[in-house]
Amino acid sequence: MPQTHQGTALITGASSGLGAVYADRLARRGYDLILVARNRDRLIALADRITNDTRQSVEIVDADLRDGVALAAVEEKLKQDASVTLLVNNAGVGTHTPLLESDIDAMTRMIDLNVTALTRLTYAAVPGFIARGTGAVINISSIVAISPETLNGVYGGSKAFVLAFSQSLHHELADKGVQVQAVLPGATATDFWQSGGLPIEHLPEGIVMSASDMVDAALTGFDRRELVTIPSLHAGEKWEAYEAARRTMSRDLSNDVPAPRYATAL
Repeated sequence: MPQTHQGTALITGASSGLGAVYADRLARRGYDLILVARNRDRLIALADRITNDTRQSVEIVDADLRDGVALAAVEEKLKQDASVTLLVNNAGVGTHTPLLESDIDAMTRMIDLNVTALTRLTYAAVPGFIARGTGAVINISSIVAISPETLNGVYGGSKAFVLAFSQSLHHELADKGVQVQAVLPGATATDFWQSGGLPIEHLPEGIVMSASDMVDAALTGFDRRELVTIPSLHAGEKWEAYEAARRTMSRDLSNDVPAPRYATAL
């Protein structure tokens, strides 16, 4: 049982997969929970189990975050509930279907959830965190944020937004008592693959991590106050080198004259 109360964690996409594991782990750490997802029956079952196991308070909100009215209601809860100390933006959808074979309306709905809802919920939570001098945001991105060729282009683009958004938030909020973490899972054993039409059994076993291992590793990164956590990347120095190169290059990205390689030949 947890020894200290950590406040309340609001978790989106909480009824299954990574969200359900986050709910279990955070309750055991002493957080009360607000669980947000579309499937009310799954939410009720999860809330009952967590309450019985941990005695933490669990509130459920059945909401489709792609619906403007439902999203606004969750935003309002984040603005008004001063007990919330952690927002876990886990809700998301993806696909492996190539861009030219994908339905544009489905791609737009993906952006609505992966980008717009995540952004609006973060904007709803952060002012309160700043006012109270404490709080944290965990944004679930993906390895496709830095490997966009791996899956569908809209999915990769949406997760690249999550990474860039998190990095920018950290830059703005680090001195205001707000912690930000972007988590970049690789292939994980969740409903993601089945819902996208590719059963997980068709993937090589050596690349698929369990949801429990992924969340436990991500929370270790959170405890270490990592900005970017990539649980499946064993050679962590490769990310450090990648990020160092990006930062070095960023100092040279704006100049008053074009680079010589773009000079017009006379």
